[in-house]
Amino acid sequence: MTRYLNSARPGIFAIPLAAAFLVFIASPGLPGLLAGTAQAQTTDNPFAEPIEADGGVVVVDVTEFAEVPDADGLPARMMRLVDEPGTSRMFVNDMRGTIYRVSYDGSDVAVYVDMNAWGVPVESGGRERGFQSFAFHPDFGQTGSDGYGHFYTYSDVSDTSPAADFSPGGDVSHHTVLHEWVAGDANATTYDGEAPRELIRFEQPFGNHNAGHVAFNPLASPGDDEYGLLYIGSADGGSGGDPMNLAQNLESAFGKVLRIDPLGSNSENGSYGIPPSNPFVGDGNALGEIYAYGVRNPQRFGWDPANGNLFLADIGQNSIETVSLVSSGANLGWNVWEGSFQYVGRNGVETSNPRSDAEVTYPVVEFAHADPLTTGRSAVTGVHVFRGDTYPQMQDRVLFADFVSGELLHFDADDLPEGGNADIRRMLLRTSDGEARTFLEIIREKNEAQGRTPTERTDVRIDAGPDDQVFLLNKHDGTIRRLVPGG
Repeated sequence: MTRYLNSARPGIFAIPLAAAFLVFIASPGLPGLLAGTAQAQTTDNPFAEPIEADGGVVVVDVTEFAEVPDADGLPARMMRLVDEPGTSRMFVNDMRGTIYRVSYDGSDVAVYVDMNAWGVPVESGGRERGFQSFAFHPDFGQTGSDGYGHFYTYSDVSDTSPAADFSPGGDVSHHTVLHEWVAGDANATTYDGEAPRELIRFEQPFGNHNAGHVAFNPLASPGDDEYGLLYIGSADGGSGGDPMNLAQNLESAFGKVLRIDPLGSNSENGSYGIPPSNPFVGDGNALGEIYAYGVRNPQRFGWDPANGNLFLADIGQNSIETVSLVSSGANLGWNVWEGSFQYVGRNGVETSNPRSDAEVTYPVVEFAHADPLTTGRSAVTGVHVFRGDTYPQMQDRVLFADFVSGELLHFDADDLPEGGNADIRRMLLRTSDGEARTFLEIIREKNEAQGRTPTERTDVRIDAGPDDQVFLLNKHDGTIRRLVPGG
C-alpha cells in the first residue's frame, strides 16, 4: 500500500498561547511551530495568520456565458458543468434532477434529460441533498465503442425500498444511487435511450453530506489502465464527526474515494467492475472498490494535466477545510485527523503534534473556518489546475474556492505547500466595468438586476470547458460565467 507525506515547503502553524506551558520548537519539516509541553492545546483556528487578503492577488476577467432556466420560480441549483467533446456540447445539471445541454457559444440551453421523468425520484430537500454530479463516459460520442452513449448520474433519491449495496446500519434518511444511462444517438438533442440502469445504491443514515463528485480521469487515453474508470466521492454518511466511524473502516464504502469500471461486472452485485489495479483488491478485510479513504465530504477533485496529480477538496467539520494530493491507497486521516491536526470533536483540533502520523497523507493547503476572508461558515470546493497559456496570470496554479463565500483561492502547482494557509492567494474577478470584485459581489449585483433579494452566499462550483476554458457556477442567479482567456 502506498502512503506518503508530501515533501515541499511547509505551512506555518500556531497554537494558542497558554503562557507557562508553551515554548518554541524547531520541529523537523515544520519550522516555527509552537507546541504544548505540559498539556494538549485545543482550538478551532490553529493558524498564526489568516489567508493573505491583499498580497499576490490575481485578477481575471469574467463574462456572463449562458442562462439556465429557473425551476418553480427559483434559480437553478447548478452543481456541475461537463464538456463532452465528442458531440461539441457542454452539459450542466440542476440539483432538482435536470441535465441541460449547453452549446459551445452559450446561445442554446435546453433540457437534455429530467431524471424524475424517467423514474428516478430525486430527493432535493434541504441545501445538501439532490442530483449531486454526473459524468460522460470518455467514449460517449465514439460510434462503435463499448461506452458509446453512456453517461452516469449520482443522486440522492427518496425511494428507499430497494436493498442497498452499501449500508452502514442505523436509521435511514434516504438513498444515494449511481445510475448508468445509454443514449441511442449521442448527438440527439434530448436523451433518447431507455430507463437508467442502477449500478450502486448507498443507504444514507443522515440527511447531510452524503455524496460528492463523479468523474473519469480526463488524462487517460484508450489502452491505458485508467481509461474508462470512474472515480466516486463518497462522504462519511453525514451528521457530524463521523459518528459511525466509517471513514477509517476499510470494510465500508463511506468516507472514501471509490474507483470502478462501470462497464465491468465483477462486483458483488454484478452491475459494475472492480479494477484489478485498485489498492485493496485481494485484501479480505477491505472493499476492492476503494481507491483512497479517510475523507469526510469529498465534494470535488481534479487532475493536473502536467503530471497526473489528483487534488481533492474535502469539506471539514467545524475547524479546517483542506485540499489534498491523493494517491492510490492513501489515508487522508478523517476522523482521527482534521487537516494537519488531531480531531477532538466540535471543540476543534488538538495542536501539540501536527502531521505526526507517517501513514497519513496530510493536506497541501488548508484554512480555518474562522478565517475572516471566508466569513466563518466555510466549505471548500474546486479543483482546477491551470497549465498552458489560456490564462497567463494563473499559469501553473491550482484553483479552488470556498463554496459559501465564493472566495476564489489558488496555490503553486509545482512547488507544493505542505499544509497551512501561508501559500494560499486570492483571485478576484473583473467585469466589463473594469472593477475587480469578489464572486459574491457579482452575484448580488445580478440578483438586484433580477429583482431578487441579494444572496448571502454563492455556492460556487468550478469546471472546465473546451479549449482549457474555465466556468463558474452558482445556485443563486441562474448564470454560467466564463473566465475570459488571456484576460
